[in-house]
Amino acid sequence: MPIRMCLGCRVRCEQDALVRLAAADGAVVVDESRRLPGRGAWVHRDAACVERATRSLSHALRSRHLDATPVEDWAARLAGDGHDRKTETTMDN
Repeated sequence: MPIRMCLGCRVRCEQDALVRLAAADGAVVVDESRRLPGRGAWVHRDAACVERATRSLSHALRSRHLDATPVEDWAARLAGDGHDRKTETTMDN
């Protein structure tokens, strides 16, 4: 399984534990299918990680002036889900 790093907390873990974010039509969207073209950024399904990640999405996706509203709305819905990271595998350098 590929290892990716969460853009929010910078923890490395398996790709299945993260969600891909991508730029589409000037906005950052959640790419649940992991099939949208272009660069992607990976975050945990955790509102705190998404909030931290939104600060650097333009840099990570190499695209200026992106609307992060769709991702922020998605993170707000996650806030009450109580994400648990106990099942994740972290990687050290």
